[in-house]
Amino acid sequence: MAARAAANSAMVMALTALVCWDLDRLTRQPRQLEDWIDRAKSRGLLVVTANGEADLSTDAGILFAGIKLQVARSEVRRKSARQRRAQQQRAELGRPAKGVRLTGYTINGNLIEDEAAVVRGVFDRFLAGDTLKAIARGLQDASVPTRRGGKWNPSSVSSILRNARYAGRSVYKGQDVGAATWPAIVQEAQFAAVQARLNDPRRTVNRQDTARKHVGSGVYRCDCGLPVRSSSGLGAGLHRYTCREACFYRSGTPVDDYVLRVIRGRLARPDLADLLVKPADEAALKELRDERNDLDHRLSVIESDYDEGLIDGRRYATAVEKARARIVEVQRRQAALVSRGSTATVHGAPDPVAALDAAPLAIRQRLIDALAVITLHKGVHGSRAFRPESVTIDWRSA
Repeated sequence: MAARAAANSAMVMALTALVCWDLDRLTRQPRQLEDWIDRAKSRGLLVVTANGEADLSTDAGILFAGIKLQVARSEVRRKSARQRRAQQQRAELGRPAKGVRLTGYTINGNLIEDEAAVVRGVFDRFLAGDTLKAIARGLQDASVPTRRGGKWNPSSVSSILRNARYAGRSVYKGQDVGAATWPAIVQEAQFAAVQARLNDPRRTVNRQDTARKHVGSGVYRCDCGLPVRSSSGLGAGLHRYTCREACFYRSGTPVDDYVLRVIRGRLARPDLADLLVKPADEAALKELRDERNDLDHRLSVIESDYDEGLIDGRRYATAVEKARARIVEVQRRQAALVSRGSTATVHGAPDPVAALDAAPLAIRQRLIDALAVITLHKGVHGSRAFRPESVTIDWRSA
């Protein structure tokens, strides 16, 4: 700042005349005007505007210039306030904000289909279990362009996943202010499920990568009833399973191979859809969407009643708190329903077996857990041969 001020002062000292349209176009900074006044008094700086000569060496000229400057600064502040209010009003009416457009939309809120497909893919992959880094790397490797032509990174992926506008919600200064008039790219329930995963305490507090690396981790169970966890670093891609009580250790690769062979056989049976598809989920999601709309309307009524003086500040705060708490609960239930139905990309595919092999790890885990309860038993000490009877697969009923 000091260097800039020195440079400005040197420039002022070098000038003998200034020609401008009007004084408020010359400067709107009082400190800079003082520099011009000092130069006019000490060196005879001549200032000429479209309205004639502005004599900064006289008291009358200085007064005139000061008034013009303050009027111009006031107009800037009023204009800024009008623009902020206009943006807030547009958001409250659910209209797209003016300015920089979102990926997937034109500036007027119309869909750009190829970009919208990229946004849907980002949400689908993250909800399926992919990490932010993996999604960014996949988009970069596929040469998918960003809106600004830069590179994909975890931050740019996260900014998409965090933006409620993609779920058809209008946002002003980070706050959801109601339903939008533009078409949603993802369902509100899917957006809620993504936020639940993004807000996982292991990600926000411990900065851990919550993605599992092996299909049985957290899915298989030990004889004692606890879920097993996996450990790697055994060389040549090997891993093993154990529970937190360390009842025993099992080599993971042969167990996974066996379980996946059995699951593939189950996927090939024609009654798979009857077992996994739950039509009630769609009805439940519709009920939750309707409840969310009612809560949005309730918030609008509460704000209107407060503005009209029908309720005081204490009642307003209580009513708003209750409505927003219920919105959080609706979002939690939406997230649970979407997460439970996320295996549809496999069981709803023309070839479920091929879809299982191509699915992200999280989807495979959810599908296995939806189909069966898998229990690992202690193997034969000293034996390297895999024994199928050491793994119990109890199929879940519809």
